[in-house]
Amino acid sequence: MRVERDGIALNAHVSGDGPPVLFLHALGLDHTIWADVMGQMPNHRLIAMDLRGHGASDAPPPAYAMGALIADAEAVLEAAEARDAVVIGISLGGMIAQGLAVKRLDLVRALVLSNTAARFGQPGPWQDRAALVQAQGMAAIEETTLTRWFGRGASGPAVDAARALLRDCDPQGYAGGCTAIAGTDFYTPTSGLRLPTLGIAGDRDGSTPPDLVRETLELIPGSDVRLMRRSGHLPCLDAPEAMAALIRDFLARIGHS
Repeated sequence: MRVERDGIALNAHVSGDGPPVLFLHALGLDHTIWADVMGQMPNHRLIAMDLRGHGASDAPPPAYAMGALIADAEAVLEAAEARDAVVIGISLGGMIAQGLAVKRLDLVRALVLSNTAARFGQPGPWQDRAALVQAQGMAAIEETTLTRWFGRGASGPAVDAARALLRDCDPQGYAGGCTAIAGTDFYTPTSGLRLPTLGIAGDRDGSTPPDLVRETLELIPGSDVRLMRRSGHLPCLDAPEAMAALIRDFLARIGHS
């Protein structure tokens, strides 16, 4: 499915029938990181989009505003005629999910916030990273990023998949995502959310450590945080079966199945 918003074409994959679930991916990747998780959720309408600047979505020049990324997700849900969706976001996708719930609670029934935060540090390092990839390309951040995500010296299919997607990412799109993160602090808006929320953290995540995930989920009363053992920043790649089981259990508990 192609969705046009404000002159930008957004790519989204829609499949299945049942209660809707929207998947939002991490910086530098695309919707395919969710394939193995989605494959274990046969009883839902599954919507997985490429963020602007990523995958098969258009990549306008940076900077990107977080509000634009939120509006993109909103447009995809509306085009798919999906209301009361559970929104599952990882890393940058988790920030977008928080903002979408704040803006359009009529579209969002519940959240799964994986390996994410209400604020990712100070703006300076993100602005520096945006400038670096624009000047030198994605190779300039490849190894440091994979080390933060999976741990030093990690190897295997999950690392290989993430590496390939990073290499294919448009530097303009990556830089745009960095500037969106740099300009975002959701501590106050997220603290006003009142909806079922599951948090997921990885004990090997050097990018968004479990304590940062817990700190964010503590802003939402009644939320639940699950720690995935032997998993890094991208459990959808390195532990998809375990992640899918956590999500299915959450969906069953809230009656979204």
